[in-house]
Amino acid sequence: MNFHDLSINTPAGKPLNMSDYEGKAVLVVNTATKCGLAPQFDELERLHQGYKEELVVLGFPCDQFGGQEPESNDTVVEACRINHGVTFQLTEKIDVNGSNTHPIFKYLKDELGGMLGKNIKWNFTKFLVAPDGKPFKRYAPTTSPSKIEKDIKKLVS
Repeated sequence: MNFHDLSINTPAGKPLNMSDYEGKAVLVVNTATKCGLAPQFDELERLHQGYKEELVVLGFPCDQFGGQEPESNDTVVEACRINHGVTFQLTEKIDVNGSNTHPIFKYLKDELGGMLGKNIKWNFTKFLVAPDGKPFKRYAPTTSPSKIEKDIKKLVS
């Protein structure tokens, strides 16, 4: 299996195929609008704007950590746009741990374990996937998106 074999739905329920992103780096982030780390949305948007041609930023809303994603699939896009200027692609709300873990996160956790083994520790855990679909690196929730920029440059140059 490869990252490009996977898919998810948008908040509106339209299929989003990772194969559409072949040839681009992809930054996968589990997000939550009420998390103390939510200011990272602004930095993620800056990366999206700065690397549009080479990088896809995907936000995966998740309510598994402290109930910090109260938005529904119907309201999450607008909440992120109004509060943080987000224009990068968001997905439907998903689980990143447990028996209902979305296949994209199951795959990424299997490929790149973290401090808690394969579990996601908190909101804003990030995975950088290379343009060929190979998972490149996992980043802690507290790692600022701007600190990932050097790795993005390495992958897209």
